[in-house]
Amino acid sequence: MSTRSTYLSGLARFVVGLVVCGAGLIAVAPHHNATMWRASIIITEWGHWFGLLGLLFLLSWRRSWLHATAATMTAVGVLLLWTPLARASMMAGTLPAALHAAFGEPIEGSSTDEPLRPAPLVLAELFFGVSPGDVLVDEHVSDVVDGENLTLDLYRPEYTADPRPVVVVVHGGGWTEGDKREFSALSRHLASGGYVVANVSYRLAPRWTFPTPQEDLLSAIRYIKDLETTHGVDPTRFALLGRSVGGQIALLAAYTSTDPAIRAVVSMYGPTALRWGHANPAPAGVIDSSGVLETYLEGPPATHGEQYDQAEPGQFISQLTPPTLFVHGLRDEHVSPFHAEFISSRLIQAGVPNLVVRMPWATHGCDYVFSGPCGQISTYAVEQFLGAALRNAPTIVPEPPV
Repeated sequence: MSTRSTYLSGLARFVVGLVVCGAGLIAVAPHHNATMWRASIIITEWGHWFGLLGLLFLLSWRRSWLHATAATMTAVGVLLLWTPLARASMMAGTLPAALHAAFGEPIEGSSTDEPLRPAPLVLAELFFGVSPGDVLVDEHVSDVVDGENLTLDLYRPEYTADPRPVVVVVHGGGWTEGDKREFSALSRHLASGGYVVANVSYRLAPRWTFPTPQEDLLSAIRYIKDLETTHGVDPTRFALLGRSVGGQIALLAAYTSTDPAIRAVVSMYGPTALRWGHANPAPAGVIDSSGVLETYLEGPPATHGEQYDQAEPGQFISQLTPPTLFVHGLRDEHVSPFHAEFISSRLIQAGVPNLVVRMPWATHGCDYVFSGPCGQISTYAVEQFLGAALRNAPTIVPEPPV
């Protein structure tokens, strides 16, 4: 090969190495704007693919200073791109024991058809995806308020005989946007395993402010219970699962409700310490988190302190609070991991079973890639948690004879 050809080949590989190294840095470095956040989700959850492609360039480099520099950058980038998978693999070894210690062993029962996931992380699914079973999906109008339809999507197994436990999913979006169809892969997966899953909508700010979302969620639960005879719903076994601000909505509804049917709640990277969150906002380039809070709660804590107190789930913890699972990425720039730790410490003081699943590599919305490390591990944790909290049918104590 001529000197010119060698130089051009090395230059091309240098550019590739620069891209791979840059992608690797995004996988580990903090992000300070929305574009980098979105890139971070893709790179951390699909980084094993990018790392594999980068590795191919290392197999055919030639001996020149430019090729050597390109190979070094590519190698560094590949190692950085594989760090999320390495950290997830370490988590996979300890997570089952932590879940069982916090909530007990999952109980298989007549309410489910499919076995639980075999492990927190399945290598084949990282590359070939997760194939959920067949489910039925239909949309319902659960309520009409001031001329606005409140709808929900109901996911359920194709075949069912026994009443099924219910998982109600609440979407995120900063209380001002979002859609119930987002992140539907988990809903399909749980429904294929025997749950009835309801992805609900709620009225949004700024037109509708606190406590409207909690009211809409409780209204949806009442509607779902009425589907007992037509859709195989077990009205005595409900879990709530919320993402981002949906976590705050789900936690508050579960902690303030006196309904014994709400037996478990999951918060995935949800804000809970609202006063603290207002005083310690996210990077301005990522999200105006204080402004979002003020829109939802109609002002800052200085003038609307009571609203903040009433919207904080931690204010309503008691020994009757349902078991709680938190899933949070430690690189979350939208909602600090402090929120999960803050409310978990209060639950521990009250003796309420809970666990924070901390993912060192993950950022906000990391489960968007359902087959990625975050998607797999969070799904495993949710399945194990629901298996302990919902799969065992409630014990019915017969009334004494009169």
